[in-house]
Amino acid sequence: MDFARPWRMLGIALALYACAHSRAEERLETFDRDPGWDGHNNRPAENSTRTVIQDFGYSSAPQAGIGPGVIGGTITPDGAPAYFAKAISSRTLNEAFSASGTLQIEEGGGNTLLGFFNSQTLNEWRTPNSIVFRFNGRGDIFHAHIEYATSKWRAGAGVFGRYDREADRNYPLEIASKGIHRWSISYDPAGNDGGGTINATFDDQRAGCNLQSGHKQDGASFDRFGLLNAVKSVDSPGKLWLSEVTIDGKPEKLDADPQWIGFQNRRTYQSEDVRPRFNFGHSATHFSGGAKAGEMGGLFFRGDCRYPEKMAYYGARLETLTLERPLRASGMMTLRRGVSDSSTLLGFFNATRSTEVNPSQRSALPRDFLGLCIEGPSSEGFFVYPCYRVHGDMEDHDCPRSAPRIYPDNATLRWKLDYDPAGASGAGSVSLRLGDQSVTKTLEPSHRAAGAEFDRFGLITPWIDGNGQVVYFDDIEYTYRQLGR
Repeated sequence: MDFARPWRMLGIALALYACAHSRAEERLETFDRDPGWDGHNNRPAENSTRTVIQDFGYSSAPQAGIGPGVIGGTITPDGAPAYFAKAISSRTLNEAFSASGTLQIEEGGGNTLLGFFNSQTLNEWRTPNSIVFRFNGRGDIFHAHIEYATSKWRAGAGVFGRYDREADRNYPLEIASKGIHRWSISYDPAGNDGGGTINATFDDQRAGCNLQSGHKQDGASFDRFGLLNAVKSVDSPGKLWLSEVTIDGKPEKLDADPQWIGFQNRRTYQSEDVRPRFNFGHSATHFSGGAKAGEMGGLFFRGDCRYPEKMAYYGARLETLTLERPLRASGMMTLRRGVSDSSTLLGFFNATRSTEVNPSQRSALPRDFLGLCIEGPSSEGFFVYPCYRVHGDMEDHDCPRSAPRIYPDNATLRWKLDYDPAGASGAGSVSLRLGDQSVTKTLEPSHRAAGAEFDRFGLITPWIDGNGQVVYFDDIEYTYRQLGR
């Protein structure tokens, strides 16, 4: 008689049960229809749009003491681009180019770009394929910056400022809005030992900006020179005027219409891109690559934990999950827009603790969160990487430079998030795979011991405010119940 047979049969039965139970731990949501997930502040209130006025271009009459013949007017920052610019033969980062002129900025607001850009890649601030001034209105004064972004959204900047040796930082010059100012901007591909340099002058001030290592190799192309609004959320408009414009040493005659090209530069409309007008959740759209229309996402701003109305989430309800057992999620994503200083958080969170109103601005991560973050320093573009925060203040929110990259180019990418409590010899580890790129983080032992509890899976806003992204997810499979609970 085979006495071992009953035990073998029992083992097989337990294994089959464990497999079945493991499959039951995860749910697949295709968003083909509204799944009824829990939403908090994730959709905008009524009447929360703002009026945008774009009214700039060529004027044959003198303005603000300059002319005859000027270019300018009212320019409003917004998520929708607007420009008035001269079409130029394509320039790249391998050749020199320059421009100069005079400028008058009226008192008020504004966030306006002046320089070289690409009309086909206007997507966000800092917009790819650009070398520009940025003028930031501050009432009766303004700040002047120089900025660039490569074809791969990697950016750099300089400022006309005052260097404080003790603080080891530059402070922007406060330039009086009244008066006529002279400006110039040039790009030298041979500068910075061949890495590329931007040089600019504003009145008697100089500012320079070396392209950072590897940025010239990204490449960039420019087919316009002129005025462009900062492409981000709507903000206060500004008014400025250009004259005596010279491009690559050739003067632009402004005593008659120069026939520059205008795009959305003469219109008044309602903008929905109002910070922080959250507008994310289930959507009938079809951007992120699912088999059918329907997905999750939308316009996602950073939040602010000091104010209850400035925190938001959209998530599936879960049985309470902890760090003591595995957590998994996977799916598809696409990043359609990504403004500098923006973040998106997707993962496991706690509907109460993760939206707790408090004065702390020490950490952008909500408490009791484990998931992925889409963000990055503007010098590097955008990454996707795993991060977490436990019950208290212990966290890991550092973006590894080895993390997978993502571009706001509408491409569809598959992703997978995996938390393993047995990883790193029992300390716990969380890994993220995006396409064929991956990165893993190890939990600190004290962090694992502090613990966390999760009762939602989905999108949740960070605790420190900032700009927005337009991002979508589909075909998400996620842990909703842990083995043995």
